[in-house]
Amino acid sequence: MNSNDDPNYSPLRDVAQSPEATARYLADVQRVLLDIGKNLETLAIETQVHLRDTHVEGDRWYHARLRAMPVERALGNVLKNLKGLTDGLEKSAYKRRAHDEAVVNTVRERKEKELEKQRKKNPQLLQAAPNPSQQGAQSQNSGYSVPTSIYDLGRESA
Repeated sequence: MNSNDDPNYSPLRDVAQSPEATARYLADVQRVLLDIGKNLETLAIETQVHLRDTHVEGDRWYHARLRAMPVERALGNVLKNLKGLTDGLEKSAYKRRAHDEAVVNTVRERKEKELEKQRKKNPQLLQAAPNPSQQGAQSQNSGYSVPTSIYDLGRESA
């Protein structure tokens, strides 16, 4: 079945499954938003100049500025929200990569915990595999065995 024929197909599914693809996609979106932000900043400046320059007969010097303030505030809020959005995209890309690293680390930590449990249950299994330093000690003291645990350190058998 072709992916285009699947009614549940989403092109972003492949992007979501890879942290690198997610980071690239979010960077592209962020780049577009930053370009839009530049245009909105220019629009805000031009709007401010025009509105503050629009005087009506009988105005005092600050009346035009007072009338312009709600419009300037609205555009400022849009720019602030846009900045938050672009910062959030960057943070999301970082969190996505951190998630995959956490998954890999979790698998490794679980394996290490399991090995540690096995070591605690069967301490003799570790001693069964000869260590090169222990082999040299055994060849010198051929009549003596190496202690198998910390409790056997005091007694070396003949």
